[in-house]
Amino acid sequence: MQIERHALFWIVTAVVFLYLAQLLAPVLLPFVIGLVLAYFFNPVVDALRRLGIPRWASSILLLALVLFLIVLALVFLVPILVQQAAGLVEAAPRQIERIKLMIETSARDYLGTRYPEAEATVRSALDSFASSMPSFMAGVAQSIWNQGAAAFNFVSFVLITPIVFFYTLKDWPKIISSVDSWLPRDNAGELRALAVEINQRVSAFIRGQGAVCVLLAAFYAVALSLAGLEYGLLVGLFTGLAAFIPVVGWTLGTATAITLAILQFWPETMPILIVIGIMLAGQALESAILSPNIIGSEVGLHPVWLIFALLTFSYLFGFLGLLVAVPVSAAIGVLVRFALKTYLSSSVYTGRDGAEA
Repeated sequence: MQIERHALFWIVTAVVFLYLAQLLAPVLLPFVIGLVLAYFFNPVVDALRRLGIPRWASSILLLALVLFLIVLALVFLVPILVQQAAGLVEAAPRQIERIKLMIETSARDYLGTRYPEAEATVRSALDSFASSMPSFMAGVAQSIWNQGAAAFNFVSFVLITPIVFFYTLKDWPKIISSVDSWLPRDNAGELRALAVEINQRVSAFIRGQGAVCVLLAAFYAVALSLAGLEYGLLVGLFTGLAAFIPVVGWTLGTATAITLAILQFWPETMPILIVIGIMLAGQALESAILSPNIIGSEVGLHPVWLIFALLTFSYLFGFLGLLVAVPVSAAIGVLVRFALKTYLSSSVYTGRDGAEA
């Protein structure tokens, strides 16, 4: 029954870890981003180390490069995004009224002579929509702020994240060596094999999906801007970067782009169809070209398990849960397959006679 005691130990450890992660979720985001960036750039540091550059020097070089890119974005890109975001917020009341008018006109044209009978119902529904939308948006914004206030404040995000990134990147071999020294000696080989498989799947997503997100953000931003969509740069960058959260990112971006296209171009249909085509082309580009060639099939998550993971992690850990849902689920999948294999070969499954045989 030794293996059962080991299983109980690891289950208790996992439960305690999840409880602490949920308890500390509001303050973990800067640390998680720093660790993810260090994990993402570790192969670059290893390559520079093989060229004779000390690890501390290559870590400083990469940190300087990342900060330089952030400064460039703050100088050239962020002002445009802020301007578009402010314009979108300012135009929101007018757009809501325009949506009401469009729905009312469509209902009048569709119902014809029957419209007076349904007019009260239509107006009541529209008034309810107009009054609930601002409160809904305010509630979403307040929820995001409540979940991320401690993590997104200036001091924690701007100062802590680069520090975590630098020291984790510089000391990565020491961290791996320390973790390896903590492994139970009798099972160290099996645990190392599990760690290698988890690393393959997690790195395939984090490094691969990170590259895919950058390429998709550039595609959507350029294509929507060329299509003449107002706030196209903002929506395109959001859709591409939000692709790090599978399904959810593209769905939100597409719904936003199509809604803005209808408000801007209606009753012209061709520009709306162009926007829809851009969003579908981006999804096809990701599914048929980018993901198979950059990520491959290493992650290996079933769509149903993926949706369940996104919902569960977002419920437990908020915005942080959405960010880590896919890589953590890939790691859990490896552990579950190993646990199932172990169970099928244990006396719990086979019985005493089966174990002796």
